[in-house]
Amino acid sequence: MRRVLIANRGAISVRIQRTLAAMGIPAAVVFSEADRRAPHVLACERSQCIGPAPARESYLDMDALIGAARSMHCDAIHPGYGFLSENADFAARCREAGLIFVGPPTDAIRRMGDKSLARRLAQSAGVACVPGEDAACTDAELQKAAERIGWPLLIKSAHGGGGKGMRVVASASGFADALAAARRESLSAFGRDEVLLERLVVDARHVEVQVLCDAHGVAHAFPERECSLQRRHQKVMEESPSSAVHPELRRRMQDAALRVARGVHYESAGTVEFLLEPDGRFWFLEMNTRLQVEHGITELVSGLDLVEWQIRVAAGEHLPRQLFADPLGHAMEVRVYAEDPLKNFLPATGVLQRVEWPTGPGIRVDAGVASGSEITPWYDPMLGKVMAHGFDREVARNRLIEALHRTVLSGTVTNAAWLADLLASPLVRSGNTHTRSLDGFIAESAAALPAEARFLTAAVFASLGAPAVPRRSDGTAVDAGLGLGAWRLKGGDA
Repeated sequence: MRRVLIANRGAISVRIQRTLAAMGIPAAVVFSEADRRAPHVLACERSQCIGPAPARESYLDMDALIGAARSMHCDAIHPGYGFLSENADFAARCREAGLIFVGPPTDAIRRMGDKSLARRLAQSAGVACVPGEDAACTDAELQKAAERIGWPLLIKSAHGGGGKGMRVVASASGFADALAAARRESLSAFGRDEVLLERLVVDARHVEVQVLCDAHGVAHAFPERECSLQRRHQKVMEESPSSAVHPELRRRMQDAALRVARGVHYESAGTVEFLLEPDGRFWFLEMNTRLQVEHGITELVSGLDLVEWQIRVAAGEHLPRQLFADPLGHAMEVRVYAEDPLKNFLPATGVLQRVEWPTGPGIRVDAGVASGSEITPWYDPMLGKVMAHGFDREVARNRLIEALHRTVLSGTVTNAAWLADLLASPLVRSGNTHTRSLDGFIAESAAALPAEARFLTAAVFASLGAPAVPRRSDGTAVDAGLGLGAWRLKGGDA
């Protein structure tokens, strides 16, 4: 490849640039008017503005992206994650323009992007799906299907993800309103209002398998990631491997993931997601036809650079027959956001006056902000991903807690201290989690200490020049789960 355009922003753009530099391939980046001084722009020698702040007028503008690739003499485009990364039309247009799309074939994106069709394809490959209704139906037909499936159930957009267009329905009385809301949200987010129904699998874990396939018939499935700790269907913490998956179960889940991938002649990196029940049964959820936000922990336990192999596969190279063996230790990741846990995790804005990310043995940070970065309302408020790797789960967990304690993000409220408390909690320490576990932790931590007392405590420690997160004798944070993230101070310096 002569030069690769990164059609994205923030942390993933910086991360892809790092791999391209290691491979000796020049990079080019794009930016909106709001991102003119963003770290991903300052880090790259070639950049081009593609429009105003709204994503639909910049990062989602296919013409602008392809035009930027041509004007900066690129012969390939890497979409990162989010934005147009799973847009089959964009992949097709890149290829029609003579550009290498660093991702799977257009048909695979299209087929897996239709959640109803993906369910049927998985079933045809012999992989069990959560019982439900995936045919295009009228509201009246869906109402009848819901009664047949039983309560509680889940309404999901057939053409999206990220929790948008998704509603949990506990009984027949709430179905009609929930269906209307899911259709509206799906139409707004994805331009289509088709939905599917699934039985709500209670107390299941969310476990996913990373796959990597080339165009020559070689495919690999990596050690699983567990992403059970979620808030509003958005992942908060991820780890690899899962404490609930033994070697024989891992083999079966990897085999199922590869059958799904081969069923659509997949190429590049992708992720097959499952729900894992306590009795060991697992159900296909969906396939994400892109690099995942949490790909870094798979890299830590496999020793491989997934972006590098995406690029090699896109260039037509063969994957080795043997890439890795068993998981190398344990890795954990949390997503640090500009959001206020005291206000129901409301996104926050502002200028980051001081940013210090942790370093040290086993610590990795993928971030898209630095001192002076402005957090605007235009884009997702994720500041970075903090990861820790260790010999076993406890080493990784303790390293990640300490890394968060050493994270300095002043100028806006963040969830960093709340994440440290989550990792130190009995919930995470036990490893006994499921997709509803975080709801209980949030409720308990919110009730643990009045808001006024939390802010007063933070102010007192700041005035004394004490550490931002005072510790108990056992090393855990004094903060009950909320509040100190707004006061990420060190040595009394705001």
